[in-house]
Amino acid sequence: MPHVLCLGEILIDQIATETGSFEQVKSWNAYPGGAPANVACGLTKLGTSSGFIGCVGQDAVGNHLVQLLQSTGVDTSGVQVHATAPTRQVYVTRSDSGERTFAKFSSNESDRAETAFADMFLDADRLPEDLFIEADFLVLGTLCLASPIAAKAVERALQLAEKYYLGVVVDINWRPMFWPDPSQALSQILSLLAHVDYLKVSVEEAEWLFQTSNPVAISALHDHLEGVIVTNGEMGCQFYLGEREGSHPAFPVATQDTTGAGDSFLAGFVHQLCHHPLSHLDDPALVREIITYASAVGAITTTGLGAIAPQPTDAEVRDFLLQRS
Repeated sequence: MPHVLCLGEILIDQIATETGSFEQVKSWNAYPGGAPANVACGLTKLGTSSGFIGCVGQDAVGNHLVQLLQSTGVDTSGVQVHATAPTRQVYVTRSDSGERTFAKFSSNESDRAETAFADMFLDADRLPEDLFIEADFLVLGTLCLASPIAAKAVERALQLAEKYYLGVVVDINWRPMFWPDPSQALSQILSLLAHVDYLKVSVEEAEWLFQTSNPVAISALHDHLEGVIVTNGEMGCQFYLGEREGSHPAFPVATQDTTGAGDSFLAGFVHQLCHHPLSHLDDPALVREIITYASAVGAITTTGLGAIAPQPTDAEVRDFLLQRS
């Protein structure tokens, strides 16, 4: 049984082959994506068993994504298939520095969030309870909250996580274009945080949600949190974990694409949580080791294209760190 369950969206990232705006791009390359799916694959590659819970369309794209999960070693018994709604595709533009922007959901249709995609129909009643019995962690984003149907699945997953004592890890992953009414997002996301043990948030997301990007201050606002990590791209991250405060610079690498870097960081972080007693998080050296490892996983992923293919193994991460020690 998987140690970590990742619930949410799986989709195709259509990544621009050249830099520039959506109108300037002439061709696109398709890469598997979706933050929870990226985390699940990253965990499995690092050596921590994972399961993905989500919904795909009954189409070639959905079949391909499920086969990819299976070939990577991710448990797919929690994957649902919707008969009519298509699997989502997102068009991603890139800047000269490798930073990406989510531009549209289709190359020839509107990018309206209310377009019905399969990930919006994740059914709470079909969540496999048996997966939660042996798992240690549940990893969530917030995009499912944009759909009333999928939001009920999140609520059910949180109930099962509480019932079977899973730690809950959330990456905010704020994407306004996924929300029919982005103004409703703030209250829903803040309500979700009441159930969270470990929070990962970008600087911009932190300022939007909490009016501060200081992880200690965020933890004080939500004192049930056991850890807060605030990421800032090439500037690295700040953290408050096990009551240990600190920062870590980003590793300098030859970046090609930052898509999925944060998801790989999170996979590295959760992988480390699975392999260290949580009672030892009062050890500053261990906390530093966990954050350094996660930073390395994120950095390595940016050296290739797409969110999943460049993800490293544990051996590759340790070799990367050894070379920079």
